[in-house]
Amino acid sequence: MQTSSPNAQLSNKDRPAMSQLVALLFAVCSGLAVANIYYAQPLLDSIAQEFGISPSSIGIVITVTQICYALGLFLLVPLGDLLNRRKLIIIQMLLSVLALVIVGTAQSSSLLFMGMAVVGLLAVITQTLVAFAAYLAAPSERGRIVGQVTSGIVIGILLARTVAGTLNDWLGWRSVYLFSASLTLLGILALFLVLPRQQPQRMKQSYFQLLRSVLLLYRELPVLRVRGVLAMLIFTAFSILWTSMVLPLSSPPLSLSHTVIGAFGLAGAAGALAAARAGKLADRGLGQKTTGISLVILLLSWLPIGYVHQSLWFLILGVILLDLAVQAIHVTNQTLIYEVRPEAQSRLTAAYMIFYSIGSATGSIASTQVYAWAGWTAVCWLGAGVSAAALLFWMIDRYMHRN
Repeated sequence: MQTSSPNAQLSNKDRPAMSQLVALLFAVCSGLAVANIYYAQPLLDSIAQEFGISPSSIGIVITVTQICYALGLFLLVPLGDLLNRRKLIIIQMLLSVLALVIVGTAQSSSLLFMGMAVVGLLAVITQTLVAFAAYLAAPSERGRIVGQVTSGIVIGILLARTVAGTLNDWLGWRSVYLFSASLTLLGILALFLVLPRQQPQRMKQSYFQLLRSVLLLYRELPVLRVRGVLAMLIFTAFSILWTSMVLPLSSPPLSLSHTVIGAFGLAGAAGALAAARAGKLADRGLGQKTTGISLVILLLSWLPIGYVHQSLWFLILGVILLDLAVQAIHVTNQTLIYEVRPEAQSRLTAAYMIFYSIGSATGSIASTQVYAWAGWTAVCWLGAGVSAAALLFWMIDRYMHRN
C-alpha cells in the first residue's frame, strides 16, 4: 500500500483502494478501543456495591469516562493531522494498557475514577483509526470504508456489554479490564505489523495552532455544526438507554444475571449492519433521506422499550431499532463531513466526536438520576423526548435550506 510522502498528500487518482485486510484490522482495533468506555455500563451495580457508591450517583463512573473522552478528542485526535499516525496510535494503545491495569487493580474509588479518566482519554484511538481509514480510502469508497470501521465500533460497543456481563458473573468486574488489557496488547502487535509506515505530514502549524484550527472548523463548516448537534442528541438517547438499562433488569421482579443483561447487547447487532449500508447510501447522495428515516425509527424505538416489564421481547425489538437508527445516522454524519475537508480528517473527527461525547455524558448522568427519581417509564419519556428533539432539529434545518 502506498503512503503519503513527507510533504504532500496522495492525489485522489494516485491513492490505491484500501485493502479488506487493513479495513478489517482497523474495525477490530477500533472496536477494542471503544469497548473500554462501555464495559462499565453493565457493571455499575457491582462497582457501586464494592466501593459503596449510591445508585443515584454511580452514573458518574460513565460520565467521568465520557468527559475525559471528550478532552481526548480535542487534545489528542487532531495530532493525526500533524504527526505520524502509526506511531501515535501504537503509543496511545500502550498507555491504554497501563490505564486498564490500574482500573482492574484499583483499591479505592479515587484510584478507580483516575484510571477510568485515563481510559476515557486514550479511548480516542478509535477516532484516530477512523480518520486514518477515511484518509487512506479513495473518495469513491470513503463512505463504505468508514461504514466498515464503524461496524467494528458498533460490535465493540455491543460485545463490551456481553463480555463484561459474562466475566463479571464468572470472575468479577475487575477481570473485565484485565482481559481488555490483554486484547489491547494483541491489537498493538497486529497494528505494528500491518499499519502503513506513513510519514509525518509536516504541517506548518504548532500544536496550539492545530487546536485553534479545530475550533475554526465550527465557524467555517455549517455541515459540521448541524451534524454535530445531531450526534449530540442521538448519542444522548443512546446513552440514556444503555447506561440505565442494567438497573431495571437487575432489580426485582426481573432480577437478571449480568450474563443475561450483557447478552442484550447482541440484540443491537443490526446496528452494525446498518453502519456499512448507511455509508454506501451516503456515497450515492442519499445521506439526508437516510437521516430522516433513521430519526423516525429512533423515536419509535422507545415505545417497545417502555414495555420491558411486560415482555423482554419488547426490549429486544426496541434495542434493535434504536441501535439501527443511531449507527445509520452516525455513519452518515461522518461520511458527509469528511467530504468537505479531505486534508483535515483527524481534526474533523475531533470536532464532530466532541458532540458525541457531550451527548453520551449527558445521557449517562441524566438517565440514572431520572431512574432513581421516577423509574423506568420516566427514563423512556426522557429518551423519547431527546429523540423527538433530534427529529425536529433535522426537519427545521431541511426546511431552512429549502427556502
